[in-house]
Amino acid sequence: MLQLGSIPISMPVVQAALSGYSDWPMRALAREMGAPYTIAEVVIDTFVTSLKERSRTKHHLLVTEADHPVGAQLMGADPETFPAAAVRLVQAGFDVIDINFGCPAKKASGRCRGGYHLGQPETAIRILQLVRDAVPPQIPVTLKMRRGIDDSERSREQVFQILQAAFEYGIAGVTLHGRTVEQKYVGPSRWEFLKQVRREFPGKTLLGSGDLFTAVDCVRMLRETGVNGVTAARGAIGNPWIFQQAAALLRGEPLPEAPDVHQQRDVLRRHMELAEFALPAEQCLRQVRKFCIFYSAWHPEFLQVRQAFATAGTVEAWNGVLSRWYGENRPGCFPKNPGNLSLESSGKEEVVRPQEALLIPQDSQSA
Repeated sequence: MLQLGSIPISMPVVQAALSGYSDWPMRALAREMGAPYTIAEVVIDTFVTSLKERSRTKHHLLVTEADHPVGAQLMGADPETFPAAAVRLVQAGFDVIDINFGCPAKKASGRCRGGYHLGQPETAIRILQLVRDAVPPQIPVTLKMRRGIDDSERSREQVFQILQAAFEYGIAGVTLHGRTVEQKYVGPSRWEFLKQVRREFPGKTLLGSGDLFTAVDCVRMLRETGVNGVTAARGAIGNPWIFQQAAALLRGEPLPEAPDVHQQRDVLRRHMELAEFALPAEQCLRQVRKFCIFYSAWHPEFLQVRQAFATAGTVEAWNGVLSRWYGENRPGCFPKNPGNLSLESSGKEEVVRPQEALLIPQDSQSA
């Protein structure tokens, strides 16, 4: 069992924060499929404090009874603006406040946010202190960070300075990503870094991140690094089955078979239902289609299904894809290269390249 402060987490594989992806529909579906804890997509502190009670934006702070425990991830530049945002997130119903010192996107580091703070430990520590003091003591505050700005000795020293201060100030857990900020999403995640931090802080709660594309990866990281938990990020997009699969492996059972075509269809329909409940009508199709490249990888006719989803411009057309490609039940298949999926689409739809773009905050949500 994983423990974040006073909050017990029943299984050590949880849903990570993913900018542009881990919205309420994705998190709600992950919970239904076995995720014991989820974290909302990162939001900028000033965005949170300026957010109005409008139908178009209320989903950013949506928390339902079935969501608990759920975390909110916060990012910003000025330490003094963090506390008010953290308090508002607690008032919205989030159980955990997670501070982001890991995002490597230019929109973050170029504006002195996210991973940028790893290079200015005094500011980073001040943020941790202010947030911990601002929220009620029963609300755990956690931290997401990378291996460092780069691989220099100075960067390593700064990271361990932040870690030491974080635990001294009562941070309940730290999620460690094995890449540097300079790496972004290119190159392997060094799990050895997680083992080093485990040795330095043997009694503290550590979670691992980086290159967790399958349930097997999640369990392997737990066993190889000694972390208390792992956060499924890109590996959980279009793959809510990862939590059930990881739970089975942790019980010593064989890896479950890939979901068959009808099981995939049912999850796709459920994802759309949840989106229609939470999101403005004009956003539903576009948001769900972002996931379809990943869902389609489980289908035996992956390339044709991916293209069909890419060209489905209306909800009716999207339902037509389900009728045509998911009507007849067939065995599913595990994605052949889950860490390297891409969607080459036409028109105004953005090209989705997970290795480069999946975690970059969207202006509408984090600016």
